[in-house]
Amino acid sequence: MTKSPYFRMALGLVALGLLAAPAGAENMRARPKAVVELFTSQGCSSCPPADALLTGLAQEEDVIALAYHVDYWDYVGWKDTFAHAAFSDRQRAYAESWGSSRIYTPQMVVNGRKGVVGSRRNDVHRALDGVALPLKVDITREEDMLKIAIPPNGGLADAVVWMITYLDRADVAIDKGENAGKTMAYTQVVTGRQVLGMWESASGANLKLPIPEVLADTSTGIAVIVQQEQDGLPGPILGAAAFDQ
Repeated sequence: MTKSPYFRMALGLVALGLLAAPAGAENMRARPKAVVELFTSQGCSSCPPADALLTGLAQEEDVIALAYHVDYWDYVGWKDTFAHAAFSDRQRAYAESWGSSRIYTPQMVVNGRKGVVGSRRNDVHRALDGVALPLKVDITREEDMLKIAIPPNGGLADAVVWMITYLDRADVAIDKGENAGKTMAYTQVVTGRQVLGMWESASGANLKLPIPEVLADTSTGIAVIVQQEQDGLPGPILGAAAFDQ
């Protein structure tokens, strides 16, 4: 995926190390129990109910909701305005990590552990029942900087720290494809993903992000996700936090 200048600047200002966890702040998502990733497409007629369900989940204080628009529906005649091949690759990587070659839309992935049909409300809520993220991620704002503190936890394996930017809402008039003639409201739309570094279980991590450069003109929120990997494939999400502009 192409790295934008604000991602490069964010990387240049990231510092890793062990610090005491800061207190909470405004516009910060409370410690979530779940990260829900929806794989969706503007060209998929089965996706609008899942898009609407994700909008509802995003209103829950203990859920971080993210919508990844995939590009493999573009062949039906409508090119998804938010789609990226890297997002389709992420969905394929999840399938491979679970020993499957099948991908579909709409699909929701809960905490990197389980995928369910994203339009099946009862199945989604069952997948969320009793879940928890074992690692605390603290995020605070100081002027135009975000400070993220992730404490050590010797009971967990090392993991990758990701920064995900997203757009809270966009209305799209669709002219072609299975949803032709509809104007759809999309929320929590992922606009970019970037590795920030490693979280080490023995020492924890501290990171700093410049809000204006990271959000720029195309995004309204930032999620920081700590996720394990195995052989380059995504594994369980250990912790997360989010900031909304």
